[in-house]
Amino acid sequence: MTELNPTPIEHPKKKSAPISMIFTTVILAAALIFLVVMYFDQKNKMVEMETVLTEEKDSLANELRLMIHGYDTLKTDNDTLMANLERERNRIVKLLEINASNVQLIKKYRSEISTMREIMKSYIVQIDSLNTRNKELVAENLNIRTQMTQVQESNVALTKVKEELGAKVEVASVIQAKDITAVTLNKKRKETTRINLIDKLRICFTLRENPIATAGEKEVFMRVIRPDSLVITTSPDNLFDYNGNKLVYSASRLVDYMNQDIEMCIFLDNTGDFIAGNYSVELFLENNIIGRTTFMLSKR
Repeated sequence: MTELNPTPIEHPKKKSAPISMIFTTVILAAALIFLVVMYFDQKNKMVEMETVLTEEKDSLANELRLMIHGYDTLKTDNDTLMANLERERNRIVKLLEINASNVQLIKKYRSEISTMREIMKSYIVQIDSLNTRNKELVAENLNIRTQMTQVQESNVALTKVKEELGAKVEVASVIQAKDITAVTLNKKRKETTRINLIDKLRICFTLRENPIATAGEKEVFMRVIRPDSLVITTSPDNLFDYNGNKLVYSASRLVDYMNQDIEMCIFLDNTGDFIAGNYSVELFLENNIIGRTTFMLSKR
């Protein structure tokens, strides 16, 4: 018998498996390293972004606070404008309370701040314009007050001059009496100073010419004052007004005055009231004393 030699079995070589594993491991390691690098890079970017956001938020907050302070310094007497200022200030305060957490919100708020800043500028312009106008009005008012004061002072001066002129005219328009004589007469119209013989007292005088006095009928009042200061009168109703008072008069007479000298006399009957001594006679016309004279009587 022929002996068959068995064919030797060849086992496959296992060299490729370790190489593949090594390659895979290298790729995984490279990917891991890449991911780690990307992670730290992204983390650094996030930290930088967070820092930038924080700085931007702080910057926005500071701007908002400055704007609030700016609104606090804006003052005006205009109620409508003041209400608008308060509304914009409250809007900024509310915006300051919001916590912006991303870039989009930061941009949005930055845009709003820009708009608010423009609004604030317009208010500043309006307030400056109002303040300038107010200063102009104050200056105008001061000028007007100065002019009014000058006018008032001028009016006072004119009034004073007018009053002085009026007083002078009033004094100048008084009709005066001149050449006053007092004579006591007996029944035969002869002069006498003896009380027991007196029938009448005659006071004669001339009303002076006065072109600026009012012409027309005038009433002259005469007061005969005894030595004991009593006024001789023929009736208790003989009263006339003088500077707001009622005075007793002895006798009176009407005369038609035509601005020319006019001679006249007033008579007083002896009613038994004459006594010895020095007498005074006063003449009144239109609330003015226009003349005085004296005479004396004796018992014998």
